[in-house]
Amino acid sequence: MNILLTGGAGFIGRWVLHQLLLEGHQVVVFDDFSNGREENIAEFANHSGLRTVIRGDVKDAALVQDLFSVYQFEKCFHLGASINVQDSIDDPKTTFDNDTVGTFVILEACRKANTKVIFMSTCMVYDRCADEQGITEVHPTKPASPYAGAKIAAENMVLSYYYAYGLPTVVVRPFNTYGPYQKSGGEGGVVAIFIKRSLQNMPLNIYGDGTQTRDLLYVEDCARFVVDAGFSDRVNGQIVNAGLGEDIAVNQLAELISAGRSEIRHVEHIHPQSEIMKLKCNFSKAQTLLDWAPQISLQEGIAKTEEWIAKAGDLI
Repeated sequence: MNILLTGGAGFIGRWVLHQLLLEGHQVVVFDDFSNGREENIAEFANHSGLRTVIRGDVKDAALVQDLFSVYQFEKCFHLGASINVQDSIDDPKTTFDNDTVGTFVILEACRKANTKVIFMSTCMVYDRCADEQGITEVHPTKPASPYAGAKIAAENMVLSYYYAYGLPTVVVRPFNTYGPYQKSGGEGGVVAIFIKRSLQNMPLNIYGDGTQTRDLLYVEDCARFVVDAGFSDRVNGQIVNAGLGEDIAVNQLAELISAGRSEIRHVEHIHPQSEIMKLKCNFSKAQTLLDWAPQISLQEGIAKTEEWIAKAGDLI
């Protein structure tokens, strides 16, 4: 199929591109490279399935419409977004414009072309998990940051196009995703940051008391989930979670990654008002509708990620 992948040079986008190419599709990557990197997708430069990489802004309605006119996309995997919680607190307009207005522009182009939209949301829209059954798709949401608020607004627009126009759409909510190609600096994920600092024998800094828990999903499992959702009519008009189905306290995660190599410190939280103290995914809906389940354990995923970060060195 002809596919548009926004944010395709980002961390998760890179792995979604990889999965789509494995499955034989023709893909156009659309990215403004504000967060994504050319190095992430360099290995696909000569792949016959990668039609082109276009540098552009999802808010540029004329450019987006031109792309649809030229390539006649059958699916749009919309991953392009501002993703940093603290940035959204410091500058909410940029996050709202990119994540909500940008999604509206994509939706309009897809509506005109009857192109299915697979919208990448986040587990950060949820309120804290109340029990060990995990968070299902009907769990209460809580927009504790402008990032979460912008994603919820975009989700509602995505679903409205399904109900108002009959446009095939699906909202995917992966939990905390980690793995190779994730940034290990200030904008990176906790696993990548901890691994990089541990390899350098630097202290691992934990925000707050470290009792907050995360459900950590290996990126190849995440990419497989996102692509599966794109090619199943059973999830049209639906919100679908993906996660490992297990949570781990950040304190325990630091100990697991450090393995005694690094000091573990607790530091003042930079945005305590937006912290979610317990995140644990219930992925039973994805299992039922998509026959999807994670294949990589946390220990295996951390080992794969550490091996990649060790090889990448200063590149990340």
